[in-house]
Amino acid sequence: MSKMTISSKTPNGLRSMAAKAIERAARADPDAQPLSEIDLKRMKRTPQAKIIRRALELTQEEFAARYHIPVGTLRDWEQGRTQPDQPARAYLTLIARDPDHVTRTLNPEPDI
Repeated sequence: MSKMTISSKTPNGLRSMAAKAIERAARADPDAQPLSEIDLKRMKRTPQAKIIRRALELTQEEFAARYHIPVGTLRDWEQGRTQPDQPARAYLTLIARDPDHVTRTLNPEPDI
């Protein structure tokens, strides 16, 4: 016996909605209104540690060692257990914009 039942109200399975009908239905929902340009401008982008790390093609351990961040802290940020504080967000922004410069600053070549 099949567990799948199809309502007699929808003869060939689900009824598809036209794109305009979907848009109209979505806009009618007061809890799901799109963000305005003003809303988008006032929202701050938080640098995402995991995205930065993956873009640099580093493991968590490599990223943590290179940028002097405790591995546990990095894992907490990436898994959403904690959020970086303001100084850490600024630091992540610097890493995202110029990772090589940050690396050279933190790990200078020894003078011979």
